[in-house]
Amino acid sequence: MTEFARIASLARLFGATRAHGVELGIGDDAAVLAPQSGERLVWTIDEQVEWVHFRSDLVDWHDVGWRSFMAAASDLAAMGARPWCALAALVLPADFPDEALFALAAGQQEASEAIGAPLVGGNLARGSAVSVATTLLGHARTPVRRDCAAAGELLWLAGDLGLAAAGLRGLLGGVVDSRLDAALRAWRRPVARIDAGLTMAARASAAMDISDGLVQDLGHLVRASGVRAMLDVARLLEHGGDCLAQAAAAIGADPLDLILEGGEDYAIVAGSSSPLDGFVRIGEVVEGEGVFLRETAGERRVEVLGFDHFRKL
Repeated sequence: MTEFARIASLARLFGATRAHGVELGIGDDAAVLAPQSGERLVWTIDEQVEWVHFRSDLVDWHDVGWRSFMAAASDLAAMGARPWCALAALVLPADFPDEALFALAAGQQEASEAIGAPLVGGNLARGSAVSVATTLLGHARTPVRRDCAAAGELLWLAGDLGLAAAGLRGLLGGVVDSRLDAALRAWRRPVARIDAGLTMAARASAAMDISDGLVQDLGHLVRASGVRAMLDVARLLEHGGDCLAQAAAAIGADPLDLILEGGEDYAIVAGSSSPLDGFVRIGEVVEGEGVFLRETAGERRVEVLGFDHFRKL
């Protein structure tokens, strides 16, 4: 199928749904939007690159489309924004099959419907490896930033930690074990915590999504806010529960390591002086700097561990 035939097919797939405030979607040089008055526009972009973020021998193209969309949506969730619409740019090898393209697009469409943000435009180009760049726009009256956490607040978590990392390690190691079923689903089909983000928006002082590991991402939040995070290990392990413990056992890993270092959870960590609906307490914000663990033996600082695109291996 030619480039323009593919574009026409994708336009038919994505053009059926129109979001409020979208005056012109797919079909012209650019989309035309009319933002709602009184709200700020929250704008993010995320890119999923083959052999960096996924391997096509470990995940099907439908799930790649879903994952790429939800990864971008998670940034909106962490800022308490309501998704509005999206753009997607695909880079595909010259021999990329049509059926794979439309499976990928179907995953994007399913994810966009799940969060209520139709895809209104994009770009298609040829390259050496598959790349899916997703731009998402959302609305928020008062976006929740990462630089406003204050000592004396509590730390709250929405979503699971460690399961996605366990699933990926199982796939990379060729482990076949029913104890990994939930972990495999968590990696292949992550869910942006949009509802949790919207409910926390009025009360959370600061928040961030967990995509590169709890310690690393929480480290960004406390550094921006000029405070220290004190994580309660018992609470983290209790929240992980039997599901994470079983998945960790299947791959011979420590559940706490998966919680602290594992990425692609797309959970939300937030600071608030009062409970947040849909969140569990995992620690507190105190004076100082860095990320610390509170364990039975006492307190200790943890190094920033997690995914880094440019860390030397």
